[in-house]
Amino acid sequence: MTNYKLLKNKLINIPIPSNITYMWNYGSILLICFITQLLSGLMLTMYYLPMSYKAFDSIFYIMREPSMSWFIRLFHCNMASMYFLALYLHLSRNLFIKSFFNYTWMTGSMIFLLSTMTAFLGYVLPWGQMSYWGAMVITNLLTSIPYIGNSILTWIWGNFTISSYTLTRFYLFHFILPFIIMMFIILHIYSLHLTGSSNPLGMKNNDMISFHPYFTWKDIIGFMMMFMLLMMFINLLPFYLLNPENFNLANPLLTPPHIEPEWYFLYAYTILRSIPNKLGGTIALFMSILMLFILPLLNSNMKFKNNKFFPINNLLIIIFYFNFISLTMMGMLPIENPFYSISQILSFLFFLYFLIDPIIMHLWYKMM
Repeated sequence: MTNYKLLKNKLINIPIPSNITYMWNYGSILLICFITQLLSGLMLTMYYLPMSYKAFDSIFYIMREPSMSWFIRLFHCNMASMYFLALYLHLSRNLFIKSFFNYTWMTGSMIFLLSTMTAFLGYVLPWGQMSYWGAMVITNLLTSIPYIGNSILTWIWGNFTISSYTLTRFYLFHFILPFIIMMFIILHIYSLHLTGSSNPLGMKNNDMISFHPYFTWKDIIGFMMMFMLLMMFINLLPFYLLNPENFNLANPLLTPPHIEPEWYFLYAYTILRSIPNKLGGTIALFMSILMLFILPLLNSNMKFKNNKFFPINNLLIIIFYFNFISLTMMGMLPIENPFYSISQILSFLFFLYFLIDPIIMHLWYKMM
């Protein structure tokens, strides 16, 4: 009974700020998305064959033969989009209120980085045209590393080109990484319980209420809305978020006219291809993700951090949101002018935000 009370106090009756809104639902939604992705992925492993000459056919077998396996596969594919949608909304909220608690933010950033890697590896597994050439483009970025790039690439491929050995490696890491993510999720939740939840004001608030039942209902409503959106895609638009080129078997001799990753990678893909230099593009690609780890250092030692208290920063974050959406849209378009020039401007503005936002905030803070 004592252990039950302890668990209840730590997970159910934890104190939370009384003024948090539905924007605080995304953490719980992400946890549910992750668990369902893990379970559906384990089910798919029963039929998937990680070999270059069988992978594509095994996907068709999953879609046609075993009972309800088509639903599990479509659930797994579309839930990945729901997961990243909730992840980006979760990040955008924390960027707005400047909720950069060191341990919580760092573990969350690691979850984002590992989730991106896992999703990319999963995108390669169907072994369609876009899977193959997406893997070719991204893995070849390693050759931009001086001296050792080619050796690393050969080790990752397991051959001198992408083959069954590559697919087996990707399948292995796609299977292992979610369990590493699970470890960081536990650390993230533990850190959150130590520091406490943030709130819309972005400052300490002693007006607390119990998580259950006051916020559990908000979580349930948020998850039900996400679940209805997911069911709409699975039953009405099952392949809307999938690239039609990926319904063709991978052909190393035929390059698709327009290589396009999943929508949740498009912003990074736009940044990558906006820089003509290969090494520069690779650095920019990784920095677009690794910038998250630097943010706590740029926004420290300030009592008020919420953009609501800083009018100029409030405008900047809104422009940043629109810039992110524009980068995503540019990734869908071919590499030609004016799209190429616009992509370069948007990529510059993307990194410029992280430079000028903390400077303006510190200057405004001194004026307060």
